[in-house]
This record gives sequence, C-alpha cells and structure tokens, in this order.
Amino acid sequence: MLRAGASVVSAVIMAIAFPALAGVGLLADAVRVDAQAVPQPFPRPSDPQRPGQTRPQPPAAPPDRATPVREPAVVSEGQDPAAAASGAPSETMLGVPIYPGAQFLASYDAGQGQRYYLFGTGDTFVDVVNHYRTALRQRGDLVFDQPATHMFEVGRFREDAMAFPPGVTVKDYTWGQMKGYLNPKPGGQPARFPTIIQIVPVVP
Repeated sequence: MLRAGASVVSAVIMAIAFPALAGVGLLADAVRVDAQAVPQPFPRPSDPQRPGQTRPQPPAAPPDRATPVREPAVVSEGQDPAAAASGAPSETMLGVPIYPGAQFLASYDAGQGQRYYLFGTGDTFVDVVNHYRTALRQRGDLVFDQPATHMFEVGRFREDAMAFPPGVTVKDYTWGQMKGYLNPKPGGQPARFPTIIQIVPVVP
C-alpha cells in the first residue's frame, strides 16, 4: 500500500526498485526450497497502483533482465581487500554508511551512468531503519506499508541527469508470510535475508 503523501518520484522509483535475482539462477532454488518464486513485490511503472489497493505478486523476471554485473575489484581507502575482491563497494564509494554485518549481493545498471547496490541482512526491517535514521540524521519516508519499504534520500536528485535519487532504501521481505529474500550466492548463508538494503551512491 502506497503511503499517502509519498512523493511521485519515490513512488516511481520504488515501483522499479529491487529487481528479482531470478536472473542468476535462483528460480529453481526457490522451487526446490518451498515452491515459492523469488519475491518481486513491486509492479512496473506501466501498472500503477492507487492507495488502499492490495498489490498482486507479478511473475518472476526473465533470466536476462536481472543479471548482475560484477565490477573490477578496486580497493578503496579503508576497504577490506576481501570485500573488494568480491566486488563489494566501499562506504567511500557509496557516500553513505553500509549497515553493519550486511552482505553485498549484487549491483545493477540503473541507467544514466548510475548503479545501485543490494545488501542483505538478517536483522529486522525496524532495526535497519532505526540504524539509518541515526546514521543519516533524518527520519526518511515510509513509501509503502505492504511490503514495508523505507526510503532515505541523500543529496539532490537531478531528474535530467539521474535515473534514481541517491540514498538508501530498506525493504522488509518477511511480509505476507514470505520467508525472506533468497541468497543469490550458491550455498551462501543465510539462505534467505529478512531485510534488503538498496543503496544508490551519492554523487559529489
């Protein structure tokens, strides 16, 4: 459910955020675990939703639409070399803090020269939101009630040069009896993440 008063930009961005990781071969894993498709809670921009409606689950994305691209390993100042080798971005690169203990999952081309980065954590949605409220010194906006999705915009959104507003978006993957977001790493632990964090780097 879209919260009343949420900005148009936030609504559009959240409608296309968090692509499913079916493209990395997880659909079969989901079927094997419990016959549940990889969570895809958001409709496409061409399928708008009015406040108060119940959002249906769209089908999983075709494999060629959500394939993450690994970037060359570049060690930033203060970054763990092992994290750099995995393609994980540094806080310096992102311009915002990474939630403590969060696992880097993948990065995606957002268009217009931007990328966005997904992290998974075993902590609750509420804990993650409260952490970022303190770290970013702002309350942010609850842009969706179901699934709970909280957005912290950091920096200025230049509509003519950006596809996404820079900032942090936190999403609850335990809504509607879901068991969490499937770990895209084969054999990775935990197998599912209750909470997913999306970071769009802050442009200087």
